[in-house]
Amino acid sequence: MSETILLKIKNDTDPNKTAGAITNMINENKRVELQAVGAGAVNQALKASIIARTFVASQGVNLYIIPAFANIEIDGENRTAIKLIIKEEF
Repeated sequence: MSETILLKIKNDTDPNKTAGAITNMINENKRVELQAVGAGAVNQALKASIIARTFVASQGVNLYIIPAFANIEIDGENRTAIKLIIKEEF
């Protein structure tokens, strides 16, 4: 199984830079998980994953994105995050 890299996304995260990072990790056979809390952060995470998918499509690679929930702790408070698991289709 490949290594999983967790990227925490904020509402001011640059989706193009994040997409580049996702593409590089996918090219290194790593699985990527994006974690976002709040509408703005989820929006940026979705944009980044869609942009990454278009980047690797030109290489003949198809990515799929699995949405999930994650229970996390922020400043001692339990929160629910959206997790996007990004994997290369085999």
